Amino acid sequence: MKIVFMGTPDFAVASLDALVQANFDIVAVVTAPDKPAGRGQKLNESAVKKYAVEKSIPVLQPEKLKNKEFLAALKSYQADLQVVVAFRMLPEVVWNMPPKGTINLHGSLLPQYRGAAPINHAIINGEKESGVTTFFLTHEIDTGDIILSDRTPIADNETAGELHDKLMVIGANLLVKTVTAIAAGDVAEQPQPQSDELKHAPKIFKEDCKIDWNNPSIKVHNLIRGLSPYPTAFTLLNDKTLKIFKAELEDKEPGIAAGGLLTDNKTYLKFATKDGFIKLLDIQYEGKKRMLIEDFLRGMRL
Repeated sequence: MKIVFMGTPDFAVASLDALVQANFDIVAVVTAPDKPAGRGQKLNESAVKKYAVEKSIPVLQPEKLKNKEFLAALKSYQADLQVVVAFRMLPEVVWNMPPKGTINLHGSLLPQYRGAAPINHAIINGEKESGVTTFFLTHEIDTGDIILSDRTPIADNETAGELHDKLMVIGANLLVKTVTAIAAGDVAEQPQPQSDELKHAPKIFKEDCKIDWNNPSIKVHNLIRGLSPYPTAFTLLNDKTLKIFKAELEDKEPGIAAGGLLTDNKTYLKFATKDGFIKLLDIQYEGKKRMLIEDFLRGMRL
């Protein structure tokens, strides 16, 4: 069975490597075009491209997925199946091309958390469980028939980065099981369950990352966890951006309004919320590198 793999970041590399290690025939990889990055604007290759080149797998990097030359090149590989992991939305002319269809690995337990940022939103919403799902692509994003899923608990202080890394491994294993089943003709896909209580996972913008200290402590804590390490929750301190990567909950002390700051200028810095404190542990102040709070306070009087 010939497979074309589509993906871009490290999350996708784990799945691609799992398929290669399982001896599936990856005839080509489709990934994002090289982009200039850094001060020298040197062209930066995607993680998937770097892996594919290392394994001598042909690479396609279309600017537009409806480009005639790209479609002709994609068709020339005569893939039986296309596998998508952390890639952009595909037009029907692409996902409908292979005879066995196109499957996607999504970082949530569908139908919950359809969208671009399922891992972040699950933690922001305080979920105690997450998972991964494989499904067949169709017209509406993240709505196709489910093939397989796997679940994992979310710890109270787990960050989006930590859950990402966990789901990356679980997802890679699930994808191998899914492709193995498709190759054997042993797939019993199921339509996604209908629900009036769907939670969505839209793209996160900068304005979504600013902390509102008038919220309850648990909501602020979940926002910090859900945006760490990227795009990162932030607040303002002396009119400069203070990014918060890790924090912990503390009980409130009387007489301090939401947004108020408490510090000994040596070991701790905490902000008051509606009903408690958020004690900062790992931060980055505008113009400085990321550091532990003790190191930050050593060079800053508040």
